[in-house]
Amino acid sequence: MSVERLASLLSDPEILLWLDLERPTQEEIALLHQVFRFHPLAVEDVIHAFQRPKIEKYENYFFIVLYAVSPHDASEELNPKELALFVGPNYLVTVHPDAIPVIGEVTALWQASDQTSAHNVTWLLYLLLDAIVDDYFPVVDSLADRTDALEDRIFAEEETAALQGIFELKRVLLALRRVVAPERDVVNVLMRREHPFIDVRYLAYLQDVYDHLSRLTESIDVFRDILASALDAHLSVVSNRLNQVMKTLTALSAMLMTSGLVAAIYGMNFRRMPELEWTYGYPFALLLMLGIVVALGLFFHRKGWL
Repeated sequence: MSVERLASLLSDPEILLWLDLERPTQEEIALLHQVFRFHPLAVEDVIHAFQRPKIEKYENYFFIVLYAVSPHDASEELNPKELALFVGPNYLVTVHPDAIPVIGEVTALWQASDQTSAHNVTWLLYLLLDAIVDDYFPVVDSLADRTDALEDRIFAEEETAALQGIFELKRVLLALRRVVAPERDVVNVLMRREHPFIDVRYLAYLQDVYDHLSRLTESIDVFRDILASALDAHLSVVSNRLNQVMKTLTALSAMLMTSGLVAAIYGMNFRRMPELEWTYGYPFALLLMLGIVVALGLFFHRKGWL
């Protein structure tokens, strides 16, 4: 699309323009300066990815940074994809360095909307926000399943694997919270009635998105608390197992030391030891050591050390 055609569409208040730029070229980035007159700092944030989710208000438009996730990408690694939005009175510009499937879904929903809603930028923005937030729920559900499975593994023998799983899951939850919590603040700003091109008729829809983000944030916090408790339980299990090992070793040491004591007594090189001249001295010493070992073994077994 030529610069003149784009400027013509933008100048018509009756037309709602949605410009989607995937992996934008230098020429397409130049359109953001020449046609839309976006602030250089906002355009710079678009060029340099990995921005924090945020909303910035300029004279007659919003600059928003969001992150979309794939519901099928929650098994192991979370791979959020950055999406930058410029929201004006009669236009929406989306810029993203990677393919985002939700864009196509929102396009179909927008085209299927009635005429009144289809020409309203607030409705289009809601459709996009709602689709992005809805994709978070399968991810959180998958993390919940992984948390439950991890709790079951804590009391198994896989101590190292369980500990590694706890820290990996905590890292994923922290990364997801760093995305979801700021996006809740973004929607909260949009819900204020001080923005002229945000249609108050659709504030209830934005409130619904805000509620979903609040629920997601609370769920993530709950799972993080569960993982913290699971880590404490895992360390307690490890400590208990170590204590049991130490008890077993102590019992075995005591049994060997007492039998060794008997052997040491009869191994002393004194001339007058009556048992040394006794015919049954050797079997007596063996039976005495065996009796002591058996007696201590029964004693420690009743104590639960063996």
